[in-house]
Amino acid sequence: MHERIRLIGTPVGRMVRVVDFGDEIDPLQREQLHAYGLSAAHAVKVLQQHPLTVLLCEHVELAIEHEVARHVWVEPA
Repeated sequence: MHERIRLIGTPVGRMVRVVDFGDEIDPLQREQLHAYGLSAAHAVKVLQQHPLTVLLCEHVELAIEHEVARHVWVEPA
């Protein structure tokens, strides 16, 4: 079993899968993140962490505010 870490602490260049969303993330926002491919079914690559967390989900870049990224738990893909 892999150790889960916060998305905001994930090193740039790392491939990860979402393990869980914290309760701090609104259910509607969770649905939006799933719609963009942020789920356990898809591996995503962390492209940058500053000024926003930017992920490559399939062929789409997704920018996530740090207030959200700190409540997304991931593990290595």
